[in-house]
Amino acid sequence: MINSPNQAEAVQGEISMKEAAIGFIGMGLMGVPMSLRLHQAGFDVKVWNRNPEKTMPLVDKGVQVCEHLRQLTGECEILMLCVSDTAAVEAVVFGEGGIATYARPGQVLVDFSSIDPAATRSMATRLENERGVKWIDAPVSGGVAGAEQGSLAIMAGGEEALIDQLRPVLAPLSQRVTRMGPTGAGQVTKICNQMIVSCNVLVMAEVMALAEKAGVDAGAIPGALKGGFADSVPLQLTGPRMAARDFDPVKWHVRTLLKDLDMANALGKSMQSAIPMAGLGAELMRLHAARGHADHDPCTLISMYEEKS
Repeated sequence: MINSPNQAEAVQGEISMKEAAIGFIGMGLMGVPMSLRLHQAGFDVKVWNRNPEKTMPLVDKGVQVCEHLRQLTGECEILMLCVSDTAAVEAVVFGEGGIATYARPGQVLVDFSSIDPAATRSMATRLENERGVKWIDAPVSGGVAGAEQGSLAIMAGGEEALIDQLRPVLAPLSQRVTRMGPTGAGQVTKICNQMIVSCNVLVMAEVMALAEKAGVDAGAIPGALKGGFADSVPLQLTGPRMAARDFDPVKWHVRTLLKDLDMANALGKSMQSAIPMAGLGAELMRLHAARGHADHDPCTLISMYEEKS
């Protein structure tokens, strides 16, 4: 535990050291495998989740679970978040009994969540001004498989020197960490990523349904297109599941893609940048979510094109 400003500065300067304790908040589809990989890499990892039941898979692996954010914030130098949206990040950081209540100078917050860039910049400035804590926005791409395999792509925003110090800590999680610019740049990049991913999975649903109606084995399409210009990781992972109507287990959520597309449209509007594909994609995703699929896997998008009796 840090007991003086000089110790705080020393921790920040040596943040890649194995001795730096990591506090991981958010035990969702991504948070569980990410925190487990850090634990397995030898880091001192402590976790917290609003719903304690979601921490049970980590308890079985020997990861320490904190009952309160006060404990986690008090015992860790690096604070990591991976929660659902902007409101959840704000609640965890600035809500009653949140991180900002107990944070101290020299700590670093790394936010893996996909949230609003402007809100990120505002919260980062506030946390540093009020508590002396640096903020790195580091949203990830690669899904649950990437989190389990440690092959996530991390797009980071924040101070370059601090991101470089964090690279050894992030190494068990990622195949690549790219600094995209100052605070908020990582979130802008993630929005761009999600525009491509979401429109890709939407057109995949159209393709699979069209192929089936034309008498083609849709399940063979991912293999046939592998290595070509139409190939993608989502096609190889989600395409076969669409064709087989294999909707469980849920690997990602329709509501997550909808949230990201809505952020894309808000960003496009604020930048006066036309993004018609993302606009249409958001409305198609919203329609699918409204039909009861918000918490389902996006491979269920093919159901929009099925014949109804």
